[in-house]
Amino acid sequence: MEIAGYIAAVFIGIVLGMMGGGGSILTVPVLVYLFHLDPITATTYSLFIVGVTSLTGGTRAYIKKQVDFKAVSEFGIPSILSIFITRHYILPAIPEYLFSIGKVDFTRGTLLMVVFALLMLTASAFMILNTDEEKDQRGVAQERHGTILPLALWGLGIGFITGLLGAGGGFLIIPALVLFVKLPMKTAIGTSLVIIAINSIFGFLFSLKQTYLDWKILLLVTGLSIVGIYFGSLWAEKIPGKTLKKWFGLFVVAMGIYIIVKELVLR
Repeated sequence: MEIAGYIAAVFIGIVLGMMGGGGSILTVPVLVYLFHLDPITATTYSLFIVGVTSLTGGTRAYIKKQVDFKAVSEFGIPSILSIFITRHYILPAIPEYLFSIGKVDFTRGTLLMVVFALLMLTASAFMILNTDEEKDQRGVAQERHGTILPLALWGLGIGFITGLLGAGGGFLIIPALVLFVKLPMKTAIGTSLVIIAINSIFGFLFSLKQTYLDWKILLLVTGLSIVGIYFGSLWAEKIPGKTLKKWFGLFVVAMGIYIIVKELVLR
C-alpha cells in the first residue's frame, strides 16, 4: 500500500498546483488509509507535507504576480493565533473515545475525519453554486473596501480547522477569496498557496513535541508532492479559471463523500 501512497503523493502536489487547495484533503486520507498512520499523527505529517509543497507553489505564483499579499496578511495573522491555541489546548483536550451510534464507535480520529468531510461538502457547495463571472483587478480593488473584519474572522476559523484537522484550509480559503474578496480564480490559487504554506508550517512547528516523526516517509512524500505541484501549476495556466472552480468543487464533493462512507459505512 505504501507504493500507492507514494503515487498519491504526486497527485497531492498536482491538485495543490492546479487548484490552490485540496492537497490536505488528499494528504490526510492517504496517510491514514495507505500509510496506516493514526489520524492525529497524520494531521501533523500533513501540515509539513502540505506546508512545504504549498511554499514551493506559492513562490512560483509570486514570481508570476498572482499573490494578493493584503489577503495573505488579513488571513495569516489570525490563523496563526488560532492554530497555536487549537494544537496546544483544544486538540489534546478531546478524549480518545467519545460515544457510539448503533455499531459505530466515534473515537477522536473518527470524529476528526467526519468533521473534515462535512466541511469539504459545505465548501464545495459554495464553489459550485456560485456562478458570478470573475471580475477584473480594478473591480476587485473597488470591492475590497471593508472586508478586513470578515477575512480576519474567516482566518480564525481557518486556523482552527488547520490546527484540528491538519488541513492547510485551501478548500475553505479558495471560496473565501473568490466569494468575499472577489479575486480572480488564478490569483486566488496563488494567494491560497501562500496562506496554506504559512498556516501549515506554523501548525507543524507547534506540534513538534507532540508527535514522533518518521522523516523517511515525511521527506519522500513531500518531495514527490513538490514534483506534482510543478506540473499542476503548469497545467493550471492552460485551464480557464471558471473551469478550475467547477473542478475544485466537484473534486471536494467526491472526497467528502468517500471519507464519510469509509468512516461510517465501511468500517
